[in-house]
Amino acid sequence: MNSTLKHWKEAATLILAAGHRLGADTLSSRTRLTAAAGSQQGGSCGREHLPHKSCFDYDVLLLKRSNKSGFMPNAYVFPGGKVHSSDFSSEWLDLFKSFKNSPNFGLGNVTQSSETRPPIFATDRLKLGSPIPGEVAFRICALRETFEESGVLLVVPKLEEKSLLKSIEDGCVTSQGLHCKENDLCPSELAKWRALVNENPSNFIRMCRELEVLPNIWALHEWCNWLTPTGRYGVTRFDTVFFICCLQEIPHTLQDEKEIVHFQWSTPSEVLQSNYERELWIAPPQFYELSRLCRVPLLNDLHNFCSKRATEGCEQWLPVVSLNDKEYISLLPGDKHYPLDTSGEAEVATSTDPQLEDDDSALHRIVSVDQFPPTLQITIPPKYNHLLPVVEQLSKSRSLTFPFC
Repeated sequence: MNSTLKHWKEAATLILAAGHRLGADTLSSRTRLTAAAGSQQGGSCGREHLPHKSCFDYDVLLLKRSNKSGFMPNAYVFPGGKVHSSDFSSEWLDLFKSFKNSPNFGLGNVTQSSETRPPIFATDRLKLGSPIPGEVAFRICALRETFEESGVLLVVPKLEEKSLLKSIEDGCVTSQGLHCKENDLCPSELAKWRALVNENPSNFIRMCRELEVLPNIWALHEWCNWLTPTGRYGVTRFDTVFFICCLQEIPHTLQDEKEIVHFQWSTPSEVLQSNYERELWIAPPQFYELSRLCRVPLLNDLHNFCSKRATEGCEQWLPVVSLNDKEYISLLPGDKHYPLDTSGEAEVATSTDPQLEDDDSALHRIVSVDQFPPTLQITIPPKYNHLLPVVEQLSKSRSLTFPFC
């Protein structure tokens, strides 16, 4: 844990995508979709341009936060939460001892330079008293929180340790996600451990030791890093790393009836459509990342993309809020009005009203009228070989259009 942070608490989130049969609609928690099928040339986040749900062979997991939550009440979010000291515990060294000679416990290294690496990864954890690298600890956090909030437990039996090590040596560990299976615990055993982990996160280590399993950190791929802007969602602010994991089938899912009051598996376009219809609310990071996923409607393509792209690294994004009479604008890095220095961290506002200007303006922003529904305005290419979201069509000369993967 990084106790030196002044403004944020570190956290981890998991975008969990799981396969379903194309055309099947057997799940009870689906959101309504009335939009026509999306253009394969991309270009808009408007409802008429979203790919239809039938284009997807996977769903993503979203959890509805309680209206009593101190952070984003009633919002639909990906599973995840604040890092706990046990996620950085040296006790993990014993469980992962077979991987001690592999970089980052077999995760490998990214090609991103240390100068541009987000601090959540670049911070030297040894200097903070932990022998566990950030790349490992935050994956453990994401897996633990996913288990606590949804009952989905992603682990690898110790019996498969040798084959996993061989996969790492052969460079084939990227297949871990799609071949990851739901745990074999009986419901009562699962419920017992889930209650214990919810009671005390350090019980996650105890659970793994007693059940002879390892958290499946190899199935999680680095995706992005968002920071909570000033004064938007309460006093607590988070520096959150987002991981992504692809599963062949939708696992058994629960809600904890405390922080989480509902869960649903839906296609990215279904969630965005429900957001446009004001049937649910998703925060800007979820909106942006689901818009990215609309570029990749097939699970195998998504898995291949995210496992290869993760080696590139990611960018840290601190949205900077700017208000005018009509619009709520959340500026992102690369936008021509994004401030060069956000280290002061007070209420950062641009001196110029960030309206659309010339055709060659560099735009990277989320815009909403009365804060709902939002649209994306992007005229810059993504960094680190990432996906450009399905963006709102500004005009023929002002909007980047990319084909779906």
